[in-house]
This record gives sequence, structure tokens and C-alpha cells, in this order.
Amino acid sequence: MKIGNDIYYVGVNDHQIDLFEGQYVVPNGMSYNSYVIMDEKIAVMDTVDANFKDEWLENVARVLDGAKPDYLVVQHMEPDHAANIENFMKAYPDTIVVANTKTFTMMGNFFRNLNLDGKKLVVANGDSLTLGKHVLTFVFAPMVHWPEVMVTYDSTDKVLFSADGFGKFGALDVEEDWDCEACRYYIGIVGKYGAQVQKLLKAAATLDIQTICPLHGPILTENLGHYIEKYDIWSSYKVESEGVVIAYTSVYGNTKKAVELLAHKLEEKGCPKVTVFDLARDDMAKAVEDAFRYGKLVLATITYNGDIFPFMRTYIENLTERSYQNRTIGLIENGSWAPAAARIMQGMFEKSKNITWLENNVKITSSLSEANEAEIEAMAEELCK
Repeated sequence: MKIGNDIYYVGVNDHQIDLFEGQYVVPNGMSYNSYVIMDEKIAVMDTVDANFKDEWLENVARVLDGAKPDYLVVQHMEPDHAANIENFMKAYPDTIVVANTKTFTMMGNFFRNLNLDGKKLVVANGDSLTLGKHVLTFVFAPMVHWPEVMVTYDSTDKVLFSADGFGKFGALDVEEDWDCEACRYYIGIVGKYGAQVQKLLKAAATLDIQTICPLHGPILTENLGHYIEKYDIWSSYKVESEGVVIAYTSVYGNTKKAVELLAHKLEEKGCPKVTVFDLARDDMAKAVEDAFRYGKLVLATITYNGDIFPFMRTYIENLTERSYQNRTIGLIENGSWAPAAARIMQGMFEKSKNITWLENNVKITSSLSEANEAEIEAMAEELCK
């Protein structure tokens, strides 16, 4: 695949993977993207996952067509992008590796026997590298989402090599909507680091970008404002769409009945969107994504061993560690004796910013009562305001 005049895609698709980073379900696989810039000096941008060494090196060799690369630019040391640095250097031993100081430190930790004496070009933030007609400028992007990350801007073809930024789940040979899987990817992988993403977006705003080449997902060439707007919304923790997420756990079905009644009431009242997640059975990452997408969240669980049900605890921790904020939350608790779920759930958000708590919550004692049905009606009314 050719990008512009001199840039070639040499990445791979992974349909073997079931869980990305050991936790995210990826039914349509993943792509690990790598690029070659052909100029007077040739630069290879990043490597790919270890399982695809041979395929990737063949892709690179096909584009090089007998030429030798001058530079290997390493933007991010995570193994799905950097695992083949040593294999690449064995194939092309005269190549200069271009990276920043933190990257080289990590490289030494990952590759204990890799000798790069005389083969390092250490770059600082804002440094440029001239390949010929292409000039690459390196912009540091720490904690998007590792501390060593940098992105690279090619001022000739106006391409931003964006590292993990603007990536998404899914292989490139599968057609699917970008927004949903890019959001699930962003919230899961980068979501904690909104302030750092905002800083990178401000730096990117000073550049004339016509193409974005991420390390995962499709190359973006049209309507770039749409993708940048999405990243601005996600990284500033704004509400993307109006709606209510109901996330619950239920052991014997009584809490589930309350959730089903609430969902029915919300739909009756014309709530624009209602999504319901059984946290023990549904995709946790999707439930987390929707909590960040919509403006209102209802948490429903039981008191369990003097605490809350484990899947609910995990869910709330997934939200708070990603800086969940600027949302409205309602609580449904169930307890046959000494109910404590509402207090515990609310306490878990004590460090979250700008959380509005519903005035109308629901306290169930074992099974739904007429009083509980009235509480659910009041909760639905408040959520639909």
C-alpha cells in the first residue's frame, strides 16, 4: 500500500489474537502498522509484533527492492511495535536507530544483548531529520500512553506518524466503523491520560496535517477534523452523546428485575439512549467505553461479604483509574441484611471530579417492593430531565 508519493505501508494483520493486551476482546483482530519512507535516505517507521517477524521483514524487503535502509525510527517501545528491533538490525546491520533517551533505555531492558554502538541517533523534542526531500520532526508525547512515546511529522507529505494515537482495534482487512472501536481502544489504552493527549492535540494543531498514520488501525486521509474532534471530546472527558448506561450485577435475579424495570421506564419516557450491561457476562471494556460516551450512569449491585460484588468493584476501578468525571451517577443497592453497597460505591468515586449524584436512588431489601417501584419511577423521572 502506497501513501502519498514515497511512503509505503509494510504492516501486518493479526487474526490469531483473542485478547489484546491480555484483556480486550478483539473479534476482528488487530493491525500492527509500520511504514517505509523512500528517499535519498530511507527510513523505516517502527516494527511489529514478534509473531509476525517473517511477514513484516518480507514486506519491508519487497518495498526496499534491494536498497538498504538508513534509519529505523522507534516511536514507542511497547512490544507489539518494537519486538522486532533486534531482528531488523540482524537483517540490516548498518542501519542507524533513531529514538529518544528514554526509548534507548527501555530498548536496553527489552534487548539485553543488542549492541548499538555507533548506530544510535538520539533525538530531542523538536529535532528534525532530513532524508532528502522529506524532513521528519520529532514531537515528544509522554504518557500517550508510555513515557518514551514520540510522534513524527513529515512536513513534505504532511503526514503525522501518530504512534498509538488515533489507533483502533481491528485488522485492516475488516470493514467496520472507526468511531466505536477507536473509542473502546482509546478509553481502554489511553483513557487515563487525557491531559497528556490534550497537550499533544495542541501541538498537532500547529501542524498542517493531511494524513495520519497510526500504529494500529486504518490510515486516516479524509475528514481529519472528525477524528481530531473525537479525540478532543474523549481526552477532555466531555459527554459525547446523551443517554443512560445501567451497569449491574445480580446473583438471584432480584437486582436484575430492578434494572429491567428502570430500563423500561426510561424507554417509556423517551430517553434518547439506554444501554444495559450485566458486568459478570458482558464485555467489561464496552461497558467502560459507554460510561465515558454517555452522560449518565446507574450502578446496581448487591452487598457481598460486607463489600460490593467483585465485578462491580472491578468496573468502578476501571472507571476511576481512567479519570472518570463530569457525569451524573445514580445508585441501586440490594441487601438482605446490613446493606452497604450504595455507600461503598459512592465512596469509590471520592476522588473523581465533577460527579453529580442523583437525589433519587433505590434501596432494595432482597426483592422488589411497591416502594422500590416508586423509587425506580422517581429515578427514571430524574434521569430524563
